[in-house]
Amino acid sequence: MDSTAKCRRRASGRSSVVESIRGCTFAGVRISKEELRRRITMPEYLRVAVREAIQSKDVDAETVKRHFDTAYAPGAEPPQPPEGPIVVFINSKSGGRHGPQLKARLQELMGEQQVLDLSVVKPHEFVQYGLSCLEKFAALGDSCAKVTRERIRIVAAGGDGTVGWILGCLGELKKQGREPVPPTGIIPLGTGNDLSRSFGWGGSFPFNWKSATKSILDRVATGPINHLDSWNLVISMPAGEKLETPHSLKPTEDASLDQELDIDGELPKKLSNYQGVYYNYFSIGMDAQVAYGFHHLRNEKPYLAQGPVSNKLIYSGYSCTQGWFFTPCSSDPGLRGLNNILRLYVKKVNSSKWEQVPVPSSVRSIVTLNLPSYGGGRNPWGHLKPEYLEKRGFVEAHADDGCLEIFGLKQGWHASMVMVELISAKHIAQGFV
Repeated sequence: MDSTAKCRRRASGRSSVVESIRGCTFAGVRISKEELRRRITMPEYLRVAVREAIQSKDVDAETVKRHFDTAYAPGAEPPQPPEGPIVVFINSKSGGRHGPQLKARLQELMGEQQVLDLSVVKPHEFVQYGLSCLEKFAALGDSCAKVTRERIRIVAAGGDGTVGWILGCLGELKKQGREPVPPTGIIPLGTGNDLSRSFGWGGSFPFNWKSATKSILDRVATGPINHLDSWNLVISMPAGEKLETPHSLKPTEDASLDQELDIDGELPKKLSNYQGVYYNYFSIGMDAQVAYGFHHLRNEKPYLAQGPVSNKLIYSGYSCTQGWFFTPCSSDPGLRGLNNILRLYVKKVNSSKWEQVPVPSSVRSIVTLNLPSYGGGRNPWGHLKPEYLEKRGFVEAHADDGCLEIFGLKQGWHASMVMVELISAKHIAQGFV
């Protein structure tokens, strides 16, 4: 996809999917604290060594050797790998008051070393130093560390932004040839929780969260694995203005267009480029404007965003005053429709060539969707009948099919009808790898 607004996406297909565990519900078979701890807790020497590596931001060979010699000293009982070792990343600022309480509960169940607060330890630091530490032990012939590294699973306790941040960092392991990539489960603490909904982890933090925390950790340790497509997004804009971007979007020098794609007009000589990975959806237009405004409002006045309910109320109010109902897509009323400022190109099913797809004049927002959940559990693409799919040249949508569903939203009333699922969104195209 490309546009005169210099926004485009590049995709990675089935060969670069990020693994994610599929859960069912938070209810389940009761498990004792002792049994759960035995199942998910790493041996103490590994926990301590990993923590030291992350804190020092260095995997010191002598330190690793010292811990190794202590664990395998003559006469000592050889350490055994846990059945399903787990490391939890928690955004203690998510979920209102639930974040700090959940952090304390997790530490009670599995110890402090395997519960990492994102305000202190970033996911890339765990990948660079924590997992490298386990790999260093394995290189010394430590079978316990080797199996622990192979079995380790991650829990992301936060909203969709937190989950995407963690998945993006873990995805670097595949590029570095350091597989396996740990599968990831979710404890939903955000507002929409669309990733969590799509893989059966629920749409909100459960009321019976203390018992549910045990259940979800048990499911993470033993649950089956599904796959999720990851999409590489590159945004190019005239150089000069700097953007305040989320964790998932970073400045980059590499932003070359596909040579097979012909663009009308000339690109600016100097560009500012941003690159990142997304898993949920990417949009251009009114809903993107509202989301961007809400993001800044929440950062400037965090006391207003105390949980999912208050966030949704603020978001709805912000939509009414800033986007869908009162503000055009551009300061120039003549550019009210996206078709005046955007050109859309896709590769359709069973095609290797870029094709320009007309943007309906009524559309004020275009969304590229990777999940069956959007905007807090809605399915704007809808459940399409086989004959309609055949007529439009579409295929049934899945989160691991190397395909994006591209739809449009018109104005506020149309978007409202879509969000309550009385109608489907405006189907525009499906884009394939």
